[in-house]
Amino acid sequence: MSWTVNIKKKVIKGLKRLPKSIKEDLSALVADLEDSGPVRGDWPNYSKLADGSHHCHLNYSYVAVWVEKDKQLKIIEVTYVGSRENAPY
Repeated sequence: MSWTVNIKKKVIKGLKRLPKSIKEDLSALVADLEDSGPVRGDWPNYSKLADGSHHCHLNYSYVAVWVEKDKQLKIIEVTYVGSRENAPY
């Protein structure tokens, strides 16, 4: 059974301002999350954060942050995509 990945509305609104390559990288990340779950050691600079969320770099300047909302139902929520300077960690 694959995972369900939801993207917060705030993240969706912010995607309009991101470069095309970052949108493509995010799409690839979401596909990996759906297939393999929230632990993504195969992505650059991946780490599990202290609050239980996860993050990785989409490139040098941009990161994505996600949280495992429900382990039993296999639900992941992407909570942030943007510059690493403004990342919520």
